[in-house]
Amino acid sequence: MPLPKLTFVIGAAASGKSAYAEALVRASGLARTYIATAEAFDDEMAAKIAAHRAARAAHGWQTQEAPLDVTGALARTGPGQAVLLDCLTLWLSNLMLAERDALAELDGMLDRVAGLEGPVVIVSNEVGAGVVPETSLGRAFRGVQGRANQAVAARADCVVQVTVGLPQALKGPLPGLAP
Repeated sequence: MPLPKLTFVIGAAASGKSAYAEALVRASGLARTYIATAEAFDDEMAAKIAAHRAARAAHGWQTQEAPLDVTGALARTGPGQAVLLDCLTLWLSNLMLAERDALAELDGMLDRVAGLEGPVVIVSNEVGAGVVPETSLGRAFRGVQGRANQAVAARADCVVQVTVGLPQALKGPLPGLAP
């Protein structure tokens, strides 16, 4: 089964959602672009990003690092490519820390996705199941993330929740993976 136009993969931290999303895009058989949104604010994150860069390069991904300009990165993808955006959560956080209107930028990004020829897979974290954040910034982020996840899910053809490495379709059929 080919990838739908927009697949939304959501789950908790370390749930296996990124690995599942990567496998979906690889199984598409299309040229693939990885839009990475992480920034290195400490040595641990720098090492993690370097390891991810090396792994993607070894597996034929074209990577665009876009901590703030995801819409521009999408505009630079080739026609008919499969695109993986990992992850929405870090992008929204980056936008909020840069004091930009994250939800307005999300709308623009989703409009860009709709105009692409190839399929797009967006990865995000479910952040609303935990305790209420202690700080006002944490509570504001949780609210923006929740509204963003709902907006992406509403426009997605397929929504998959990954828990302990197991995908479950929440909307649309579960995309198939090649053996």
